[in-house]
This record gives sequence, C-alpha cells and structure tokens, in this order.
Amino acid sequence: MTDRLEALLERFSASARLFHAGALCGINDLAPEHGAGQLHLVRGGAVEIVHDGEPGLRIDAPSLLLYPRPMAHRFITDGERGADLACANLHFEGGAANPIAAALPGFVCIALDEIDGAAHVLALLFEEAFDHRCGRQALVNRLFEVVLIQVLRHLMESGRTRVGMLAGLSHPQLRHALVAIHETPDRDWTLDSLAARAGMSRSVFANAFRDAVGCTPGTYLQQWRVGLAQQALLSGRPLKLIAMEVGYGSEAALSRAFKASTGMSPRLWKNETLGNKSP
Repeated sequence: MTDRLEALLERFSASARLFHAGALCGINDLAPEHGAGQLHLVRGGAVEIVHDGEPGLRIDAPSLLLYPRPMAHRFITDGERGADLACANLHFEGGAANPIAAALPGFVCIALDEIDGAAHVLALLFEEAFDHRCGRQALVNRLFEVVLIQVLRHLMESGRTRVGMLAGLSHPQLRHALVAIHETPDRDWTLDSLAARAGMSRSVFANAFRDAVGCTPGTYLQQWRVGLAQQALLSGRPLKLIAMEVGYGSEAALSRAFKASTGMSPRLWKNETLGNKSP
C-alpha cells in the first residue's frame, strides 16, 4: 500500500516541545506561542474545555486534545483534585504554509483508547513526562511527535476528515494521485496522468477529487508546488533553481503561480515572512 504520510512528513516536518507535565487545578488559560499549535494529553481527571464564544466541552476520560494552529483555549478542572496533563507546543515546518497543519481541523478531541497502537507509546510518554530522569525533555518531545503521527494515521483510517488533503489521502484511489504529486512535484502532471495513477476515468477522478479534497487537481498541484517553493525560499535557495525543482520551467512561471496562490510575489512574500521591508 502507498505510504500516504511519508512524503508529507519528509518535506514538511513537525516538532514538539513539552511545556507542562503534572496537575492543572481550577481555571487555566493556555496561550500558544507565536505561530505554534498545541497537543495536550489528559491522563486522568475531568476537564471542561472552553473556546472563545463557544459552549464548553467536558471530557471525563483520558483524551488527546490537538490544536494544529494557534487557538486560545481555557481548561477548567476541579480546584482541588485537578487533572493530570502532559502538554507540548507544536511547530509545523513552514508555519501557515504547512499542508498538514492546514489540512487539520482547528481542534481535535480523541479518547486515548481509540488511537490504535498508541497505548505503549502513551504509557512511556506519561512515565517519562511525570518523572525527572536525565534526557526527559528530549525523549518526551520525540514521543509527542510519534503520537502526532499516530493521530494523523487515526484520522485518515477512521474517516474523521471529510474534506481536504487528509480526506483525499483516506480515499482508496485518490491517495495514489496525491502521493504522486507529493513525491514528484516536478513532473509534468496532467489531469489524465493523475487520473491514471488513481485508476479512474478523467471525469470521475476530477469530480471525486474536488468532492474529497475541496479543490481541483490543478489547484492542489499548484498549492503543493508553491508550498515547497516557500520552504525553499526561506532556506535561501535562488528562485531559478526552485522553479525547476518544483515543476515550473522558469522564474516567471513560478512567480505567476506564486502570486495566484498567495497574492504576493515570491520576493515580497519572503520579505514579509522574514519581517523585512521590500527593497
């Protein structure tokens, strides 16, 4: 079976950093770092989760709470007994341009016992997070990253993502076309060649892709290429080389696609992202 996550995680990685392990009592506002998401693991205790302007959500079972993008949230627990949590900040490479973070819902809540194959990882994570042995921080950070991959797998295999990239990767046929785009973006992909990868007719493929992913195959291909170009720009690579690597024959062609996707030229986007003024 095609590995649906390999190319994604190789090109757009995610890292985690533990910032809390222990009891939370009473009212706690969790403010994410600039541009970071958060991943909370509730080991025990009842927690009411409050998002601005929405009714509270109460959980009583050990659960995973994922915020792939910055979102203010409040946890309310018993003032004396509290709840035991391990919490990490998440940094997705490429920030807002990271396709994994962009494809996820703003908030995901899953009972820990629903995540297949995660029991041993979670047990080790909690053991290390709530102890203070040498290497604790580095080990727990890596374990959080493993849990994130398991959550992505769970979301795809359970069909909980109905529209978007992960929904497309959940589809038994569309996944092959998406992985082909992810692995070889520089290839001259056409609607016919992508449909052939999916084992579908041109029209059926186009309709199924739009319904599952939420855009046309051509738009998705352009967005993926531009995302790779953004990543390469921030690493200092020249635009001419980037254009060839991501499937455009010239700087001008990449610049047109870049502006169509972001509303800015590559140079302006890079300057604004790095906090510099345009020359």
